[in-house]
Amino acid sequence: QVQLVESGGGLVQPGGSLRLSCAATGFDFSLYEMKWYRQRPGKERELVARIKSGGGIRAYVPSVKGRFTISRDNANNMLYLQMMQLNPNDTAVFMCNAVGTSGIGVPQNYWGQGTQVTVSS
Repeated sequence: QVQLVESGGGLVQPGGSLRLSCAATGFDFSLYEMKWYRQRPGKERELVARIKSGGGIRAYVPSVKGRFTISRDNANNMLYLQMMQLNPNDTAVFMCNAVGTSGIGVPQNYWGQGTQVTVSS
């Protein structure tokens, strides 16, 4: 059974940091591109960061570049998002997403339930 389980969210003051984790099970994690999305209140879901299967290629939305770092541990099927210099505009539900293909080439797209990040004083 495929599962993506996020953790690490919470309440943090402006300027603070958080590290989000996403534990993956039920699929070959090392072969999938992984992404972090967020959905801010009243806004559409937004791609924040992505990392290729090998971890060598990463990309960020401009609003988080230099503040957020995406990483992965393929040995332990874990995805991370280190977030620094958080501001109230970062308040959102953060979700991890896995994109790849099954063993027979069928496209797959898996989602976690999300973890709430609230930046407030």
